[in-house]
Amino acid sequence: MKLWLAALCLALAGGSAQAGCGADPEPCRLADGEYHALLPKAGGQGAPVVLWLHGAGSNGGNAVRNAALMEALTGRGYAVLAPTGSRQFGERGASWNFLPGWEGRDETDFLRRAVADASARFGTDAKSVLLAGFSAGGFMVTYLACTAPETFAAYAPVSGGFWRPLPDGCAGPVRLFQTHGWADRTVPLEGRVLRSGEFEQGDIFQGMELWRQANGCAGQDPTAYGETGIFWRRKWEDCAAGSALELALFPGGHTVPEGWVDMVLDWFESLEIP
Repeated sequence: MKLWLAALCLALAGGSAQAGCGADPEPCRLADGEYHALLPKAGGQGAPVVLWLHGAGSNGGNAVRNAALMEALTGRGYAVLAPTGSRQFGERGASWNFLPGWEGRDETDFLRRAVADASARFGTDAKSVLLAGFSAGGFMVTYLACTAPETFAAYAPVSGGFWRPLPDGCAGPVRLFQTHGWADRTVPLEGRVLRSGEFEQGDIFQGMELWRQANGCAGQDPTAYGETGIFWRRKWEDCAAGSALELALFPGGHTVPEGWVDMVLDWFESLEIP
């Protein structure tokens, strides 16, 4: 765990560049943004994709400098696309335009075009895409999955969910795996108030209720419980065809924990995706 956290801290702080646009040291550029691309050893042709969204104050370049996370993903044969959010956060950082009513770049459209661009450049599989993200990236994953679940094959927010007021409902069905730290103080499970009430993070469990409704699950209580390493897992199976819903908690704080990659990719690969 300590090595994993050290790698994550190094990534957020800077470190030496490890990726750009495949073999090109510069990021892949679109008219309204950029993304970094890491390919597996076998190359990009036909490779499934993890579209990874950074946290607030970071960017795509920092994201791919997290060697532990990136090597775990590419080692499973996945191409990693790490775009940079469109909203400025801090002096040199970025975040995502996820809250309804905010003006600016249509992130859903941008991320869709980034996936299409990577497919044209590297031959990656534009249909086998897992959209995942940490913290503010997890917020972006959550809102995109809620409003446009058909955009990507599945969704995996880490340490991020909805903000209050929560949406009245979400489109569905959706394939979603929520992961959160039991001791997270940056994005507590119950949410918290920021900027003297200007913003208020939502309750992760209330968000799970929205996902159950979107997936037409027959009951509130999980149909299966399990453990994978440090993770405590809850699964809903009595839901609409084509949907998938799980929650995993771990005894830690605001981080991407060691073991998350294999757990979530095992889940993703078990899904029946048209």
